Amino acid sequence: QAQLRESGGGSVRPGESLRLSCKPSGLGVNVYCMAWFRQAPGKERLGIATLAPDGRTGYSDSVTDRFVASRVGDENAFYLRMSSLKTEDTGIYFCAAHYPRFGNSCGPPSFVERDYDYWGQGTEVTVSS
Repeated sequence: QAQLRESGGGSVRPGESLRLSCKPSGLGVNVYCMAWFRQAPGKERLGIATLAPDGRTGYSDSVTDRFVASRVGDENAFYLRMSSLKTEDTGIYFCAAHYPRFGNSCGPPSFVERDYDYWGQGTEVTVSS
């Protein structure tokens, strides 16, 4: 069974940085379309970043220019580097994946929760002063 496991969450102060990791098993980030979603306390889960096997990325307006989704070399891992963190970034961060639906392509970046078939359990990020 394919699994995703997030790590790297923690408590930080506004303006600080943090890197989250997603370590899949049973699927490869060189094949699947990947995404990070975030669920703030009491709020719905929203997509914030995507990464396709070809390296193309997409970001929600709330994190553009502050967050970077990436892979490193041939590692089967998916990262989210977060900088200039704000209190509004507090929440549970989830890694998600789906198999490409458009031939060899993931298509346009998808922030739609229903498009993703595989999910991690989430890692907590708390940004407070």
